Amino acid sequence: MDLSISHGQAQRLLKQRNLLAITATGLFALSVVLTLTAARRDREVVLQPVLAKPLTLSSSHIDKDYLELVTRDAALLTLNRSPSNLQYWMDSILEITDPRTHGRMKAELMKIFNEQNGSNVSQFFTIENLSVDPDALTSEVNGVLHTVVGSKEVTSEARTFRYVWSYSGVSLKLAGFGRITKDAAGKVIASAGTNNSTDGGD
Repeated sequence: MDLSISHGQAQRLLKQRNLLAITATGLFALSVVLTLTAARRDREVVLQPVLAKPLTLSSSHIDKDYLELVTRDAALLTLNRSPSNLQYWMDSILEITDPRTHGRMKAELMKIFNEQNGSNVSQFFTIENLSVDPDALTSEVNGVLHTVVGSKEVTSEARTFRYVWSYSGVSLKLAGFGRITKDAAGKVIASAGTNNSTDGGD
């Protein structure tokens, strides 16, 4: 009788052990599948700026609306400056600059900083049109660049600027920007895409 009871208990324990082993194996396999899926899946961040609709970023591509908004803000930052805010202007541009082009960008900005520091020359840019190419990670801004000496506006010129971007993960960084110039035939002969100039219309 005791032998029969012991045998029954042993069988129950064996079944429980086997069930636990199967469950553990299943959970391990599920965790592996979930880990691989998470690793391959594009990361997304949903932003809630002060806009009519939210924006969604994916690590696989840059959203066109997001690139337009960042270009707009970058243009206002890079093309509006005065002697009183040159340090803030330069530091803010460097904060959004791709680390790979940080040194070159700083050198170009320092030239402008040294030229205008202590002067009474300011400039501001009024945007008239903006276009972006998410695939090429470039954007162009058309408008009027105004130069002011003291309190008097001395020039008002139509200008086009190109911005070149880098995108990694969900991080968009400025790789270069500059004024686009054209020859008599309308062919582009200089732009941020070729020389990464930071010319702001000096």
